[in-house]
Parts: sequence; C-alpha cells; structure tokens
Amino acid sequence: MQKKSRAVADRPRTDWARVDALTDEEIEAAVRDDPDAAPIVDAEWFAGATLVMPERKQQISIRLDPDVLEHFRKYPRYQTRINAILRAAMEHEKKRTGS
Repeated sequence: MQKKSRAVADRPRTDWARVDALTDEEIEAAVRDDPDAAPIVDAEWFAGATLVMPERKQQISIRLDPDVLEHFRKYPRYQTRINAILRAAMEHEKKRTGS
C-alpha cells in the first residue's frame, strides 16, 4: 500500500455537498458572524468602486546570498514576497526619517 505524503494526509477535507447546500442567507449570516471575514459587497459598493492598477514593476538584476534566495524560493511568488519586505523596510525608514 502506498503512503500519502504528510501534506496530503494532513489536508482538511471539505464537505462540498454541505457547502453546496448552504443558502445565500446562511452564507451571509456566517460572514456577518465571523470577525475575520471581509464584508460581503453588493452592486452598490461596486458602482462606487475605483479600479486601481498597480504600477508596472521594473525588471532588475540583484545579487543575493545563496541561503537568502533559497529561503525565499520556498514560497510561491517569492519575488513578490521579497518586494513586499523591501517595501515595508522602505516605508519604515520613511516614517522614521520623516522623508
């Protein structure tokens, strides 16, 4: 018998039949009662929304220590993660120096 990998064995199993059976009212009530859930938005919200497109990123060449690169490559979209960390450092420095 073939063993499943730990990641597959530990993955929660979703009862899709139960999810499909939920009514819109039950879903809305669950979202309202969940303090971590984003609010449900409706057509009125979308009518007032503004689409903001992010600036195009610049392609560069950067030299990183091998262990640093190895660490970040463990994550999906690791370049986006590196960018977010550099942005947080930049914003922290701006607040600290007032520039």
